[in-house]
Amino acid sequence: MSISLPLRPGLEGETPYGAPELDVPVRLNVNENPYPPSPAVIESIATAVAQAATGLNRYPERDFPDLRAALADYLAAESGGRLDPTRIWAANGSNEIMLHVLQAFGGPGRTCLTFTPTYSMYPEYARDTLTEYATRPRRADFTIDAEGAAAAIEELHPAVVVLASPNNPTGTALPLADIQAILGSARGNGPIATVGARGGGDGRPGRTDCVVVIDEAYAEFRRPGVPSALELLVDGANPHLAVTRTMSKAFGAAGLRLGYLAASRELVDALRVVRLPYHLSALTQAAALAALDHREELMGQVASLRSERDALVAWLRGRGCTAHESDANFVLFGPFEDRDAVFAALLERGVLIRVVGPEGYLRVSIGTPDEMEAFRSALDGVLAGTGPRAPRAAAERP
Repeated sequence: MSISLPLRPGLEGETPYGAPELDVPVRLNVNENPYPPSPAVIESIATAVAQAATGLNRYPERDFPDLRAALADYLAAESGGRLDPTRIWAANGSNEIMLHVLQAFGGPGRTCLTFTPTYSMYPEYARDTLTEYATRPRRADFTIDAEGAAAAIEELHPAVVVLASPNNPTGTALPLADIQAILGSARGNGPIATVGARGGGDGRPGRTDCVVVIDEAYAEFRRPGVPSALELLVDGANPHLAVTRTMSKAFGAAGLRLGYLAASRELVDALRVVRLPYHLSALTQAAALAALDHREELMGQVASLRSERDALVAWLRGRGCTAHESDANFVLFGPFEDRDAVFAALLERGVLIRVVGPEGYLRVSIGTPDEMEAFRSALDGVLAGTGPRAPRAAAERP
């Protein structure tokens, strides 16, 4: 029997997001931490969850103050900036954090601006919140032209500007000076304030400040000396700045689904308005708190993953590929005349990576030493028959 559902306009022909989930020996396609938690961490989480389960007949803490305090402690240790727990927010992965931001500040008639190539979920967040999605290109080195960004902000008056740093899929971290310049451009260049919001000097609604989101999902993997945008939040500076993080990557807790955000108290309170009641389960809160108690151990593999990443960049360059410097736990490499053929040939050898990013390029996540050796061996075999495309001369590049 045929059925005609009243699908919301704009969703026609859309398919669910998702990287391939294939049962292969080496999976290096979704930027996971390859190291599972230790027995001690597992025991702590299991004990905490069992204790929380005794109260499952009650709703969980709606605003989870203990978890927010623990996350504030972690950020102070990791990035050196102490923030009050009321300036921290958390949700089911940084995906839900971004939805909260766009639910609070985006919506019909408003724009979210970002710079490509970048994370492929950003347009879906905008679509799902009925927010217009606008992009401008990054430079050839995948940094952002702050002057060009200022011009785009002044033209579009976006409600939200999203900057991934380190950027996915390129691994590029943005200099704080560029972020500061964009924050300056965002002041007074947002959409017109709604009735009852802050107005202009004549009493009429004036322009708001754009919310600038720095997506730092991979921040813990940044190279020594590369700062975090969290530094721009201390002492109450930049109340229109939000910095997002996750426990999925460096913490090796992708299955936990815990993302979080640091921002001004006013910005966080706006997110509390749009969040669903009790959106973080008691079990999630308990597991996250237990994992944070083991942060030194869970972060212990970060240094080795950085070392593997830097060694891979050098190895790929030695094979004639362009491999971009990365501050994340993955490397973008290529270019190939037929990257799909290279992807398929690696898959035939039991290695799954990702077709994503600029045309001709592939992205590989950093795995264990054994997994990286398997990747290098497989790619050597592929390159023997499918070499990387020679870059065009600089004069020919657009």
